[in-house]
Amino acid sequence: MQRIAVIGGTGMTGVHVVDYALQKGLQVRLLYRSEATVPERFKGKVELCQGNVVNYDDCKRVIEGVDGVCIILGTRNKLEATTELSRGTANLIQAMNAENIKRFSIVMSSFLFRPDSEVPAMFHRLNDEHRRMLELTKASNLEFIAILPPHIADEPSTAYTVLHDEAPGRSISKYDLAKFIVDSLDQPEHLGQVCGIAKKND
Repeated sequence: MQRIAVIGGTGMTGVHVVDYALQKGLQVRLLYRSEATVPERFKGKVELCQGNVVNYDDCKRVIEGVDGVCIILGTRNKLEATTELSRGTANLIQAMNAENIKRFSIVMSSFLFRPDSEVPAMFHRLNDEHRRMLELTKASNLEFIAILPPHIADEPSTAYTVLHDEAPGRSISKYDLAKFIVDSLDQPEHLGQVCGIAKKND
């Protein structure tokens, strides 16, 4: 990976994805909706592309010519029913297929590892949307890494564990999640896998 597109790079985790990618020496193109959400530290270091994932042309523009894509779509703590995340995911997958870009990492929620009966009712509608995202991801025929974190903690980086098809713990540092979102693009063992991630001994 030399050049990546980051979708959702102005959110709580996404800004650290961009920071970490820059630390690794990657070229980063960022899709953003509003200039007010773009951190000052990105300006001059990141290729900025204004748009919205629900617009297919914006998705195609932001991924053109990149080696991989990091998708960290969120609702900024809003829990009402939405299809914006899955529509954006569908547009990005379509654009990647059109541009012959094969590899992407995408973040959802570890609630998808549990039956609905174990998911708090307040998260059901958002979980339904994450399930649609996961179904689209699995059907994409691309080299995906589906990342299902538990509680994302505002804590320092630490050692962490990644398991396939199960949740290894109850929380993960936002810095470690960001690191894995980027690093997993170059880790063949995670391609085509649904990954649970958590800090060690959690």
